[in-house]
Amino acid sequence: MKQRILGKTDISVSEIGLGCWQFGGDFGPTEDQTSMSTMEEATRAGIDFFDTADVYGDGRSESVIKSYKLCSKVKNTVATKVGRSARLYPDKYDYQAIRDDMDASRKRLGVDMLDLVQLHCVPTGVLRDGRIFGYMDRLKAEGYCRNWGASVETLDEAKICLDQDGLATLQIIFNLYRQDAVTELFPQAQDRNVGIIARLPLASGLLTGKFSSNHKFPETDHRNYNAEGAAFSVGETFSGIELHKGVAALKLLEPHVPDSWTLADFSLRWILDHPAVSTVIAGCSSAVQVRANARASGLEPLSQGTHDALMDIYRTEIRPLVRCPI
Repeated sequence: MKQRILGKTDISVSEIGLGCWQFGGDFGPTEDQTSMSTMEEATRAGIDFFDTADVYGDGRSESVIKSYKLCSKVKNTVATKVGRSARLYPDKYDYQAIRDDMDASRKRLGVDMLDLVQLHCVPTGVLRDGRIFGYMDRLKAEGYCRNWGASVETLDEAKICLDQDGLATLQIIFNLYRQDAVTELFPQAQDRNVGIIARLPLASGLLTGKFSSNHKFPETDHRNYNAEGAAFSVGETFSGIELHKGVAALKLLEPHVPDSWTLADFSLRWILDHPAVSTVIAGCSSAVQVRANARASGLEPLSQGTHDALMDIYRTEIRPLVRCPI
């Protein structure tokens, strides 16, 4: 597993990270033992960056990660998030409330200082107001976290955050179905030495090619209850594309996949070919999926011709399918 530096921090992390949303049960019921075995396999594969949030399973994801670290004694980097709890969202973002939520995360993760705390899809108006960034700078200075970043829903929000000197990382939706950041964000992020954490790299599983257009997900899976954006931004589910349209669009990508590669290999390698990206967080619910995702780090980069063709496909055929601001 190859390593990259995480933005303007001095932390080296694996190119492929582990997204831990599923440990909270938001993709359907997940046994803690399954989560533990998934993290064990991630460690064996050289994955040392875990991404979670205080609201994943109302803290359950953080607690499971703590249990794993205590029993395994592994040293890895854990990024969590703050900003979507009922205490804060959508308009109660004061210093004390943010500090209390960060303190709760410290306790659930069993650490004195959080490695990286990311503002979690905070409303655009709050970002524009700017006071929240001062709170994060203060909390870092007071020892609550080593670094802070932001996880955002749109590129406009990402650009607001980029203006902050204290920002170390930006977590964005970035995959073959959401390519705009290549030209709209990455040059500025590299100029400011802000690391990109790519989330939804497989578009909620669409880019594995394993789902049919009429696939039925469990009622507790966000790919069911948020398919139309009923619970949160529709962009967080299938990257904002309706399931049947996303499945149909795969036929445009498949001719470009090298022999012996899976569609997931191809999708992850495409992301890693962008030097602005520090790490890719792929959610996994089994050891098999972990091994499959880790494989992308060792694959050869795609040709520039392939990248150009994929961008053309995106701009003409796929981008019009996205139902939310990009």
